[in-house]
Amino acid sequence: MTVLEAEGVVTGYGEVDILHGVSVMVDHGEIVAVIGPNGAGKSTLMKAVFGLLKIKKGKILLNGAEITNLAPQHMVQKGVCYVPQSENVFPSLTIQENLEMGAFIRKDDHKKRLDEVYEMFPALAERPHLRAGKLSGGQRQMLALARALMLDPHLLLLDEPTASLSPLMVGDILAKIRDINRTGVAILIVEQNAREALNLCHRGYVLVMGKNALEGTGESLLQSEDVGRLYLGG
Repeated sequence: MTVLEAEGVVTGYGEVDILHGVSVMVDHGEIVAVIGPNGAGKSTLMKAVFGLLKIKKGKILLNGAEITNLAPQHMVQKGVCYVPQSENVFPSLTIQENLEMGAFIRKDDHKKRLDEVYEMFPALAERPHLRAGKLSGGQRQMLALARALMLDPHLLLLDEPTASLSPLMVGDILAKIRDINRTGVAILIVEQNAREALNLCHRGYVLVMGKNALEGTGESLLQSEDVGRLYLGG
């Protein structure tokens, strides 16, 4: 069953359109990657899906129901969490306070979910009272992922989760994303690191100048001569 479907999305900033009819789809249990050159509209697509940008044309469907231009707070209530590339934690709060902030709309006692998230991220559990501002870039990204999981989402939107990280931390973040997906969470990920993204995903889309250029399985895009020449250095 399809979790997310964006059809013919046109949006941008002010009078300038960045996306010109982009379409993507995420099925239950999938990791879907969006790659492409700088300025292709990858992050713009993510913001449009989450309701941070007004969609001028096209529509967004969540589990078959239209949610076009639904406000972010209502997206969260519907089980969609967005992790932006930067400013994705509260640096003045502790690790545990950040996680508790992630559970802000839960109506039940979040203690059980907190324990589950700590089990998934044992490094965070070791220092729950450390302020997030003291964490490295990779550790902050782990905390941002963990905080998003406090709401037990059905769909995660990840915008450049490995940006500016060391190769070792990139591997750790991607492994954690794979682990999260194995719990049944569908994931739409925007990545500048095309090779890693295509190795991770089930399916992928290539955007160029705000339009769909290519799509296919991660494996087929890795083997594509066009993708190899333009984005993989091959």
